[in-house]
Amino acid sequence: MAEHTSSSITIEAAPADVMAVIADFARYPDWTGEVKEAEILATDDRGRAEQVRLVMDAGAIKDDQTLGYTWTGDHEVSWTLVKSQMLRSLDGSYLLKPVGADATEVTYRLTVDVKIPMLGMIKRKAEKVIIDRALAGLKTRVESGEK
Repeated sequence: MAEHTSSSITIEAAPADVMAVIADFARYPDWTGEVKEAEILATDDRGRAEQVRLVMDAGAIKDDQTLGYTWTGDHEVSWTLVKSQMLRSLDGSYLLKPVGADATEVTYRLTVDVKIPMLGMIKRKAEKVIIDRALAGLKTRVESGEK
């Protein structure tokens, strides 16, 4: 298995509130920074996204990608790359763990493999930047109370 990068953050909200923001792909351009467009292509029998097209602009890396999502209960979602212009693979997940009465520890794991040659340590650093930005944006979005 490829090396992954992970990081965690505590968000002052219940897991259901955090997952509601994670699952609202249409609003990703409002809080993620890198996602410019998000379109749900397929949903499961509970109405959760199973396949999402994302148009990304992370400075030097611009991509139009489709990700497949798997929901495990109400506290975990993982994704894998279906197609992309720039990436060979992309696997990630959010795992939510209740902390106390009204807080959630969110762990984000990510493994990215680009089609262009890149040193492993540079790849890990890029993954870390992506994770840290995503967690900070998620925390701000959830704690602001915006849905």
